[in-house]
Amino acid sequence: MCTGANVDGGNAVVGTTVYMPCLWGIEAVETSPTLSVRWQASDAGLPPIVVAGWGPPIVAGGLVWSIEGGTLYGLDPTSAAVVQRLSVGGEANHFPTPSVGDGLLLAPTSDQVVAFSGSAGIPGPPSPAPPAPPNSSYWMVASDGGIFTFGNAGFFGSAGGLRLVRPVVGMAPTSSKGGYWLVASDGGIFDYGDAGFYGSMGGKPLNQPIVGMAASPDGGGYWMVASDGGIFSFGDARFFGSMGGKPLNKPIVGMASTRDGLGYWLVASDGGIFSFGDAAFHGSMGGKPLNKPIVGMASTSDALGYWLVASDGGIFDFGDAGFFGSAGGTPLNRPAVGLAATPDGRGYWIVASDGGVFNYGDANFYGSEGGLRLNKPMVGIASAS
Repeated sequence: MCTGANVDGGNAVVGTTVYMPCLWGIEAVETSPTLSVRWQASDAGLPPIVVAGWGPPIVAGGLVWSIEGGTLYGLDPTSAAVVQRLSVGGEANHFPTPSVGDGLLLAPTSDQVVAFSGSAGIPGPPSPAPPAPPNSSYWMVASDGGIFTFGNAGFFGSAGGLRLVRPVVGMAPTSSKGGYWLVASDGGIFDYGDAGFYGSMGGKPLNQPIVGMAASPDGGGYWMVASDGGIFSFGDARFFGSMGGKPLNKPIVGMASTRDGLGYWLVASDGGIFSFGDAAFHGSMGGKPLNKPIVGMASTSDALGYWLVASDGGIFDFGDAGFFGSAGGTPLNRPAVGLAATPDGRGYWIVASDGGVFNYGDANFYGSEGGLRLNKPMVGIASAS
């Protein structure tokens, strides 16, 4: 279609889809049942036409190939996502067009032809990554809403790069692990993947900022908790009580829900536990001396116990939550900010604000952001196993 602009060279046609080199890059046009633009290369963040120009595309090895400047791009034919990015060593002349022959992908430059091949001939989509070991997949979230994935944790989007009214303070995954929610301190909700949006407190008056969230077991709702213990429930997440309006020795810093979604716990920075619904009380650190304040909690898979984590990485276990080790007493580059348990309750991860990960029990280590430069500090971790 290339509305209002010239077509710079020939097209590639596969079935009813035409791939065209337009002024702004490659465009996929569906011709049946009506003419419609499926995608433009710029949709995937690829550069528009520059001096050398996007060359006419071809389709080979399951990808759409086109040369822009000194780079040969292999694009996903359904989305324009970059699957392969190959340097041709120099810019080509006018309308550079790749071709195929003898199992090779050929790309012209100004003074030579560069040949590429994969393990079975023409390069195609890379082989899928091998499955991660059990209990080794997790997400981390930063205060700017950036999402970091490890193991086989899927990336479904993030708020990183968006202009946020208030910082993100926590996240919760769906039961399928096919999506997640992020919550900001003003109660704003950001939903990704199969996580549905059921409402938020964004733009509404709060007595105190939101500090955490938990999702209902079927993914049909979620709770938020504020630092004064106020609870806000959405979707099928039922309200069972709160500490809002009641005196607290220390502010609330996190929450966890029971397996059936009929109750939840709140934890304060002094380790005090407040239980509601069918969430049983198994003990707390309230009134006991702590080296550092509590920053988060996680419950066991049967909801008969829970762990608390302090900012020095110390772990406190209650009920049937087993102790598998802690970072307490270990020098940390940055304080711990969150905790996530493995699905079987036999291990857990601790994340620090610099993205460092500490794993215990059957929680396997599959990478971290420790030692890398972050735009904003980490604020939480969630299991994707």
